[in-house]
Amino acid sequence: MADETLSAGKWAEKFGIPAKKFRDAIKAAGIEPDSKKGACAYYSSKTAEKIRKKIK
Repeated sequence: MADETLSAGKWAEKFGIPAKKFRDAIKAAGIEPDSKKGACAYYSSKTAEKIRKKIK
């Protein structure tokens, strides 16, 4: 099964974290998206977990 990639907002919703806090953590850590489709950035579950750890 392929790794699930979701937008920052969707990952924040899944983790129960405010989307702004999640996006701020991405920006602060300088984390690049795993893939992009147009202007949208998508993150894998592994990357999303790294981001979540930066918040707590």
